[in-house]
Amino acid sequence: MTTTTTGTTAVTGAVGTAHTRVEGRAKVTGAARYAGEIPFAELAHGWLVLSTVARGRIRSVESDPVLAMPGVLAVLHHGNAPRVDGDYMGMLGRPDPIVEVFQHDRVPFMGWPVALVVAETSEQAREAAESVVVHYDAEPHDVAFFAGRPGTYTPDAAGMRTEKGDLEAELAASAHVVDAEYTTPEEHHSPMEPHAATARWDSGRLEIVDSNQGSTWVAGELAKLFSLDPASVRVRSEHVGGAFGSKGVRVHQILAAMAATVLDRPVRVVMTRRQMFSLVGYRSPTAQRVRLGADSDGRLRAFDHQGYNLTSTVHEFVEPSAGFGRPLYDADAHHTVNRVVRLDVPTPTWMRAPGEAPGSFALESALDELAEKCGMDPIALRARNEPDVGPVSGLPFSSRNLLSCFQEGARRFGWADRDPRPGLRREGRWLLGTGTAAATFPVLVGPATAAVTAEADGTFTVRITAADVGTGARTALTLIAADALEVAPERVQVRIADSDFGPAMIAGGSMGTRSWGWAVTDAVRELREQLALGIDIPEQGITARSDTTEALGTLTQKERHSFGAQFAEVAVDVTSGEVRVRRMLGIFAAGRIINPLTARSQFIGGMTWGLSMALHEEAIRDQVSGGLVGADLAGYHVAAHADIPPIEADWVADPDADDPVGIKGIGEIGIVGAAAAIANAVWHATGVRHRQLPIRPDRVLLAGTAPGGDQEAGEGRDA
Repeated sequence: MTTTTTGTTAVTGAVGTAHTRVEGRAKVTGAARYAGEIPFAELAHGWLVLSTVARGRIRSVESDPVLAMPGVLAVLHHGNAPRVDGDYMGMLGRPDPIVEVFQHDRVPFMGWPVALVVAETSEQAREAAESVVVHYDAEPHDVAFFAGRPGTYTPDAAGMRTEKGDLEAELAASAHVVDAEYTTPEEHHSPMEPHAATARWDSGRLEIVDSNQGSTWVAGELAKLFSLDPASVRVRSEHVGGAFGSKGVRVHQILAAMAATVLDRPVRVVMTRRQMFSLVGYRSPTAQRVRLGADSDGRLRAFDHQGYNLTSTVHEFVEPSAGFGRPLYDADAHHTVNRVVRLDVPTPTWMRAPGEAPGSFALESALDELAEKCGMDPIALRARNEPDVGPVSGLPFSSRNLLSCFQEGARRFGWADRDPRPGLRREGRWLLGTGTAAATFPVLVGPATAAVTAEADGTFTVRITAADVGTGARTALTLIAADALEVAPERVQVRIADSDFGPAMIAGGSMGTRSWGWAVTDAVRELREQLALGIDIPEQGITARSDTTEALGTLTQKERHSFGAQFAEVAVDVTSGEVRVRRMLGIFAAGRIINPLTARSQFIGGMTWGLSMALHEEAIRDQVSGGLVGADLAGYHVAAHADIPPIEADWVADPDADDPVGIKGIGEIGIVGAAAAIANAVWHATGVRHRQLPIRPDRVLLAGTAPGGDQEAGEGRDA
């Protein structure tokens, strides 16, 4: 660790220095306990029963025979469950009506919760739950998703549509036009740790031990649902084994609280992997149409991106794929729109880089197609259309170092030696190709409170309701606090994920560390002002608190984004259709990097997920039953270790001057553009465009290989 001296004060330089996770030893030795592992006296276990029809009504739940089974304590369902009130506005808007679990007899999708069996052991609860007989009045369901289907509409919400210029006129005047359709499938969060929560009443307070992305968020929602004083709900979530957008307010916390209230003892509810496929959200499938028109020199005249996704019949969620290109490329006519259709399916939710991940596949593939038509290098085409201000907003960029990412990436990847013609490189039965794509993700920040205590023993304690979902946030906050205090990180203890510590933004939207770091920095500044008065530190310490709400309100309007350039090399087996990614490189401009060790892991993790998105992940919904086929990790394929090539991730200097630490956020951007870079590399290897993800071997074989670029796979129009 570097150390400098300013006057008589040693400055550690902790920020920017690689640091192992402060909780790393506890995790690898098993000392760190997750939500489903923490012991409680007299703990009972709840097991969910889910609907077997995709639409209809519950006629009856035969609970009496189950109550007679060994160890069974209760069977909760719509006929006897405690009442809750879901008519409220939460931290992130109106809740999905699924939070009003067991409040009525309607079934809006396959896998809807219809009962909870509570027993002395999880084994007894599971056996009893599998014995519950539920009678339904089934109704016809509709789960078929495709672009332009009847009932599709544009949501009445901000950001769903943008229009600038005469699109049709600019397309007609363009020398080169791409008009193509792209599809991405339903994709699911698959965190290593399942969703788990334990509820108990302790001295008049409802206490939840959970695995979530924001304890304040969950506590606030539970207080509203159960009509409780917010001060009477406490939620803790110290260790989280992955989240990716799925670990918010879900039915397991609500049902654990219901059962604990009914039985007056602690109750734990843990979801199975199959239950997670129905109850924790997922990424909606998308159908996207991209129309690009350019002059002979590659300057964009027309930009049109239309995105379609599905949602449930009970709640509206939009996967805003059409918004991806709004900060990236300018055009005389710039049109984007997101559309949605309601079906008898579970409600989708945020999933790593919502909108940007599927949107980047479509748009960055279309840019590659346009580069081919223009006879331009794909990087040169992107540079040709680099905007000076926000293409839609007209606002200045806080910083924009996309071209630096491409320049550094091209140098390290050896892009200059690439022959742009497809289908020429070959090693035996393998065709080789390389591809690239741009990445961007918005820079967001939310209000947060923090407390920093100077202890009598010379150490410091930070308390903030942050959530470390596996990203290394706890360690990053330790380094931020150490630098602000000008002490070594070993003198700082960061305590997180307890709603009693006060309101704080969730871990999501790549804004967690930015939001929390701002609050910690402000609290340290206040503490140092108190310590500068020369006060002796009492036994209980001296504490300073912060609230960033007012400071965030003074931020000037700008286009704030992280950027990146993705590169991939693939080999395609012409005999089996197998696609193997041989190497990947990502160069990012994503603000000040707090901890290079965990930051690189975040980038590589996102790029790995992008590879999995490109080649493996695809949930199939059965049109007859309305449920998923193979709703487990045997049927839902994710990239395994053997599928992952050497992946290199790095960054260029890009601090955000409007943030006290210079942070932008890195959690999402690693996945953005990765699938497009791989798809573009497959075209370069084979001469065939794949516009449908994942690029499975059967699809490669069906499309064939045609060096020369005349074939295409998937839906599309080329003008």
